[in-house]
Amino acid sequence: MFIIPWLILGGIAFIVIKSLIDFIRGGRFRTEMRDAGFSLDLFYSLVIIFIIVITGFGLIYFILSFQGIILVEHGELRQVSVLGTLIHSLYFSGVTMLTIGYGDITPIGIGRLIAVLQALIGYILPTAFVLRLVQRGQRSRNE
Repeated sequence: MFIIPWLILGGIAFIVIKSLIDFIRGGRFRTEMRDAGFSLDLFYSLVIIFIIVITGFGLIYFILSFQGIILVEHGELRQVSVLGTLIHSLYFSGVTMLTIGYGDITPIGIGRLIAVLQALIGYILPTAFVLRLVQRGQRSRNE
C-alpha cells in the first residue's frame, strides 16, 4: 500500500519530463511558420505543455500531502478536505510555475526542492519557446 503513491508519483514525473523533452527537442510538435513569424501551433504546444506541467506538479504535491509532506497556508497548518488539498496543490503549482509564488502557501520538506525545480522549468519553457520560434524563422529564410 505504501508503494502505490510512489509509483503514481513516478508515473506523473515521467509524463511531465517526457512532455518537456518532446517540446524542447521538437519531437511530436511539428509546426510551420507563417509569414508573420508567429507560429500558432507552437504557441498551442507551449500552452499544452504548461498545462501538463502545472497539473503534473500539482498532482505530485497532492500525492506528497498523503505522505506527510504538506503545504502550509499563511504560516499555519490547516486541516483541509481531500478536494481542498487538491485545489490548494493545483493552485500552488500554477502560482509557482507562472510567478514564483505569492507566499500564501509554502511547501515543507522535499516539497521545497520540488517547487524550486518547477520554478526553474517555469523560467526555461518560455526561453525554449522563443528559441524554437527563432530557429523556425531561420530555417524558413534559408529555404
